[in-house]
Amino acid sequence: MAEQHAETGNERLGVLICGHGSRNRLAVEEFAQMVDALRPRLAPMPVEHGYLEFARPILRDGLEALREKGVTKVLAIPAMLFAAGHAKNDIPSVLNTYTAETGLPIDYGRELGVDRLMVSAAGARVQECLNAAEHDVPLAETLLVVVGRGSSDPDANSNVAKVTRLLVEGFGFGWGETVYSGVTFPLVEPGLRHAVKLGFRRVVVVPYFLFSGVLVSRIRQHTELVAADHPEVEFLSAGYLGDHTLVVDTFKERVEEVLRGDTAMNCSLCKYRAQVLGFEQDVGRAQESHHHHVEGLADSCTLCELECTGACQLDGIPIGHDHSHSSDHSHGSDHSHGSDHNHDHHHPPYPHADHPLGPTTLKRNNGIPKD
Repeated sequence: MAEQHAETGNERLGVLICGHGSRNRLAVEEFAQMVDALRPRLAPMPVEHGYLEFARPILRDGLEALREKGVTKVLAIPAMLFAAGHAKNDIPSVLNTYTAETGLPIDYGRELGVDRLMVSAAGARVQECLNAAEHDVPLAETLLVVVGRGSSDPDANSNVAKVTRLLVEGFGFGWGETVYSGVTFPLVEPGLRHAVKLGFRRVVVVPYFLFSGVLVSRIRQHTELVAADHPEVEFLSAGYLGDHTLVVDTFKERVEEVLRGDTAMNCSLCKYRAQVLGFEQDVGRAQESHHHHVEGLADSCTLCELECTGACQLDGIPIGHDHSHSSDHSHGSDHSHGSDHNHDHHHPPYPHADHPLGPTTLKRNNGIPKD
């Protein structure tokens, strides 16, 4: 379908895949590989990518590359699993600024979201993990734990829980739990310490992430910490989504949606547009990016060759840029939430930042119970 739309009238279309970016070199390499896999599926439309922070090329670089190829209209897709601050605010703000400066029109698509293809890709990673296990344990005696990024957006967090339920019901696991790597609660370690109390013989931990990175490394090492305290429970770690063919298929579908003008979002639970319980203060919040200070800051750590191992930390747990906003919605790159605002660098406060099972547990000496 896409090849029929490389040119429309006098327009030449191009695609920009908008990534988050990482100091982790493996994550950056994996993202570029995924874009390479997408290119032949969208040919002859040119496809470029850019990052919001840390890595290069930045989003502006990707847009410039498309213009140099003669593109007169860009279809931009946020490479975000769910709709939160990056997809709703940061990326559209950068795109809007570029359009205002250059006049280049940009149509903005939606995030990957809760999608049958994405759930199937996660299911494939779970099945690979089960197949690699040394012995069989009945699924009814196995607990599935899905780890989401964690966000200050409750709609995004709830979608991780939906993915968990779809996987649990699809496989027939004995039980399912949802935990998060940051921002919200429960975080990985306290969540797993709760999970082992349920009495299952095996726990399968699934990082619901697109690519590698500091947070995926942290998930793995927190899992190992809990497993060491509970030798009676078998812990298995599934792989992240990566460039699974179904993930690439989902990106292609998002581009085709933009071509059809079909990028409707769920606004009824968007905390910027509706009064969501506990987040009423966020209605109408201005759309602005908070990432200019780290845009293109490619200062990858040299202690680790590709993946963060936590070698620089006393507790061996990888560290990351754990700011309190998103995992990552929009209705166009002009998804606006308000007008009057200042431009101080700040992130919306998360009302449960001090939750006892949330980010405070990352402080190793806070007395998290181990049983």
